[in-house]
Amino acid sequence: MRGRGLWGVFRQRLRRLGFGANEYLISQQHLQIRAMSGDLAVVAKDKEASSKGTMQTQITTDPPRGTRDFPPEDMRMRTWLFDKFREVSRLFAFEEVDFPMVESEDLYTRKAGEEIVGQLYNFEDKGGRKVALRPELTPSLARLVLQKGRAQSFPLKWFAIGQCWRYERMTRGRRREHYQWNMDIIGVPGVEAEAELLSAIVTFFTKLNITSDDVGIKVSNRKVLQAVLEKYDIQPDSFAAVCVIVDKLDKLPREEIESELDKAGVPSVAIEGILQALTLQSFDDLEALIGAESGAVAELKQLFALAEGYGIQDWLRFDASVVRGLAYYTGTVFEAFDKEKKLRAICGGGRYDRLLSTYGGQDTPACGFGFGDAVIVELLKEKKLLRAFPHEVDDVVMALDDSLKIPAAGIASRLRSTGRVVELVIEKGKKMKWDVLCDGFVELWSVVWLDPSFPVFYSAAFSITSQTIVI
Repeated sequence: MRGRGLWGVFRQRLRRLGFGANEYLISQQHLQIRAMSGDLAVVAKDKEASSKGTMQTQITTDPPRGTRDFPPEDMRMRTWLFDKFREVSRLFAFEEVDFPMVESEDLYTRKAGEEIVGQLYNFEDKGGRKVALRPELTPSLARLVLQKGRAQSFPLKWFAIGQCWRYERMTRGRRREHYQWNMDIIGVPGVEAEAELLSAIVTFFTKLNITSDDVGIKVSNRKVLQAVLEKYDIQPDSFAAVCVIVDKLDKLPREEIESELDKAGVPSVAIEGILQALTLQSFDDLEALIGAESGAVAELKQLFALAEGYGIQDWLRFDASVVRGLAYYTGTVFEAFDKEKKLRAICGGGRYDRLLSTYGGQDTPACGFGFGDAVIVELLKEKKLLRAFPHEVDDVVMALDDSLKIPAAGIASRLRSTGRVVELVIEKGKKMKWDVLCDGFVELWSVVWLDPSFPVFYSAAFSITSQTIVI
């Protein structure tokens, strides 16, 4: 017998776990398991044989356009990403909330105007109510805050991770469904709230090994554009429409932006002034345009001073072109961007002090951000920072004889009760249908199997190599 000197170590370990003398253990941690190619060949042969008979036309196996499946390997990656979202949120003492996937259509048309209906997955339910799959999370948050009322202890620091739907043109990093991480602070009127949120975003990036050389955050204030419009005597009721148009500066040629502003009733001299103002990237130029006493200037300077306190100043830059397209923003606005300019905005947010009053509540100071799952994954792939996510187990248990299936189930149960992840091989017969992949980074610890031909323990030692070990 090989390795008898290790027999006592294994016996002592097994007895501590309560295993009997017919049970053989070679321990393994982090196994990656796959079906053997022989099984796949049998499946292919059966499929070929069945295709010769009468069959119905097969349905399309692709998900609806713009949506995704999450097979196990993709689901492991998604779980890892969501765990990072939750980890950062909890570091900042935020509480998790969630909302229905389907909301009243009025929740979105009231805040952003009827044009958003063209992007909604909306329909009438069987009761004749107009409903929609949520295109974002912020309106649902506002509804929940109103529902709970003033009995809550403010400020509220809530976060959510939810699937959102929007029917629009697809590009890299933009699908018709995506998952979004939101962090929102309700009840803090000062830019201290924005600074806290920006720090959370930077913390998340650093946990993914993304640096300020890779990503920046453009910051501005809606009050900058508001001051420019007042300078040209543009009516306040045109403000939201102008914001929606100029938010397309990075997406459309300047001529198209000018044309849309003209259609919105903005005079040509004002159009030139607006577009010129949106090129500003220094506080000196901003003060020269709207005055040092402007509220927008004061808020921006205070925010950047707080950023220095957080140690995140290298990530931020003032850029007046950031206005955000949603109508409910009222103050600070920001967007994280890929410095190589290969991707669309990574995340964005800002202050929305009047959103609750849009739904019949009182004006309440609030700010937050939305962070989608699609663009950040594209960025991680681009930077080669997205690691592999193999299927990992601690132990594999197999019975080499039908008479040992019951003891094998008992062993698997006892291992699982200690918190170990156990793969119990349940295929019939003695032929082993799984192999264990040890590809360098996997530590070989143990496999449990039972065989009636071995009445005593045998120990064995394996070195960690890149070869496949079949037991």
